[in-house]
Amino acid sequence: MGARPLRKIALVKDAPPAIEASADLRARDWMLHALTASSGAADTISFLALGKVFSAFMTGNVAFLGMRLSGAADAPDVVSLLASLGAFAVGSYVAARIVTGRADIWHRNVTLALGVSLFGHVLFAALWLACAGAPAGEITLMMLASWAFAYGVQSAAVRSLHVEGVISTAATGTILALMADIANWRSTGPGRRRLAAVLASLFAGAVVGGLLVVHANVYAPLLPLTIVLSVVVLAARRFGLT
Repeated sequence: MGARPLRKIALVKDAPPAIEASADLRARDWMLHALTASSGAADTISFLALGKVFSAFMTGNVAFLGMRLSGAADAPDVVSLLASLGAFAVGSYVAARIVTGRADIWHRNVTLALGVSLFGHVLFAALWLACAGAPAGEITLMMLASWAFAYGVQSAAVRSLHVEGVISTAATGTILALMADIANWRSTGPGRRRLAAVLASLFAGAVVGGLLVVHANVYAPLLPLTIVLSVVVLAARRFGLT
């Protein structure tokens, strides 16, 4: 009889950390959705305005590079593709050097890496505004490289969280993981909802990015910049930097 009250007290004491962990998971997922939306917007903007080259979706750039080398006349410029691929690789390497800590939900090095990615976003936005949203020539290469660097950093940072199916810059792995979760419907509710929201975020970002290019061209790159900056600020406040 005396053991039962003690057990109840222990359960009460354990409840707040569980609630806090659940809130942290929701916060992490919302930030992942936001980062995915930013990459969807960036890819749409760069594809429409920078010679049909992606800034975040490197699978597409590799396919375009193959098309170009095969002689396809409509494929994007080789130099532009290499600039984007190379800068993405550099960004991934930089993030891999930064993101060394690990935690169950989020760790401060992810926030730090995303902060580094802001340099690429700010440079892109500055160049875009300087040419009034109509880049051409060498400035296009600089813009592709700056955004690809930013999304290389972001991709590596998100990957370090080990959230299955979530890369934030591509949909293939997410679709695979989502279909696996649907096949195991009864036991995969939270993961299934997360993956579906990631795909919806990528799509929504692409739609809004396209709308901005068509209807408010000069302000288009401010959307990804604002999203990533907001995530950095929110992550620093919730999970800390030290």
